[in-house]
Amino acid sequence: MPDLEVTPYTFNLVIIMKIALASPPFPKSISDGLCWVEKLIKDAVKEHAEIICFPESYIPGYPGMEFDVEERSPEKLRSALDEVCKIAAENSIAVIIPMDWYDAVGLLNLTHVISATGKILGYQTKNQLDPTEDDIWIPGSERSIFEVNGVKFGITICHEGFRYPESVRWAAQHGAKIVFHPHCTGSDTNGTLLTEWGSKENPYYEKAIMMRAMENTIYFASSNYGFRYPESASSLIGPDGTCIVHGTYGKTGVIVADIDLALATGLLAKRFKNELYA
Repeated sequence: MPDLEVTPYTFNLVIIMKIALASPPFPKSISDGLCWVEKLIKDAVKEHAEIICFPESYIPGYPGMEFDVEERSPEKLRSALDEVCKIAAENSIAVIIPMDWYDAVGLLNLTHVISATGKILGYQTKNQLDPTEDDIWIPGSERSIFEVNGVKFGITICHEGFRYPESVRWAAQHGAKIVFHPHCTGSDTNGTLLTEWGSKENPYYEKAIMMRAMENTIYFASSNYGFRYPESASSLIGPDGTCIVHGTYGKTGVIVADIDLALATGLLAKRFKNELYA
């Protein structure tokens, strides 16, 4: 009788998932952004990642920075999304791509989720805008759960993940094992180059993402631009609040890590008594 090879995927039970977090430079144009999307996707695939997340509003680039941002016409955004779907399918990897997007009411800050076959699985809007963003986007109003390779996850975008923990708790209570957090903090022209992750001298952002994981007992995966002077690093936080891996400050690139889904119990999120705060 031949020996049986036992893998983590025996009986179709997914235990380990390999995820990637991208830290690209600020895009010079939509075309430049798409080039970086393709490059970092290929880098992630070399490390066998199953899904990759990019920073907030990566197409065409977060507005209000020290950079010029290409015109956001609906046609250009639609064409860019089609290209990302093509890149995802060609590389057989799921992609979380934050973009600006028009609906019947106005311009949204949202994140599309694309399957490894290039199919659009849905999107998550930024529902809690920063006060400085009120004249840029309109807020969304719905939350969603997504699933890739049998793993459920949620998305919370920048300000709402940092300052509105309810957005993450909702996802955890609805079965998410991990919440992805595309964001934008830092500058390419001025600031302090951080040297130690989570230092008390750092801005509060890294402490906040530790809490989003720990207070819900799930993974939290935060993706930032590869600024010269970032105020937070792209980081993967474990369900106990431990930083599993983070990007290098001031460097572009991609980080890849395994998540053990058995550890993402959602215990603390499930114990939350919603009825007390209705």
